Amino acid sequence: MEILKDFLKPEIMWILVGIILFVLEFALPGLIVFFFGFGACVVGIVCFFAEISINIQLLMFIVVSVGSLLVLRNWLKSTFIGYVVDRQNGSENLDEYLGQRAIVKEKISKTVVGKVEFHGTDWQAQSDEDLVEGDVVEIIAKDNITLKVKSL
Repeated sequence: MEILKDFLKPEIMWILVGIILFVLEFALPGLIVFFFGFGACVVGIVCFFAEISINIQLLMFIVVSVGSLLVLRNWLKSTFIGYVVDRQNGSENLDEYLGQRAIVKEKISKTVVGKVEFHGTDWQAQSDEDLVEGDVVEIIAKDNITLKVKSL
């Protein structure tokens, strides 16, 4: 019975709740549960050094958890998840494409999307005119991964 009494001390309970919440963070998305685990661990550590009422413990848990969530979440999320670099930038400089020349690799017509070679890479291309393999074309627009071209 003495072991159970030692186990039910507030500092032990708070630390265990914190560890459980840390483990739950692996199963739940969003990097939110982590901060409540952090708050529980902070309260557990404070309870090791001072005997405080349950009301103060709960208030401290809420303040530390929500405060750290608001202050640190975006920074930690960018640190652990990283920055997304494969999203298309709306302000992308289209000058790299517009007015440049490419070579037709597969036949292109109004109804058939073909391929052109531009900077050593094959691109899907479409045109308002019929173009055959080997034609030199000018890029007049870019729509995602498809180039709009016209003959020279």
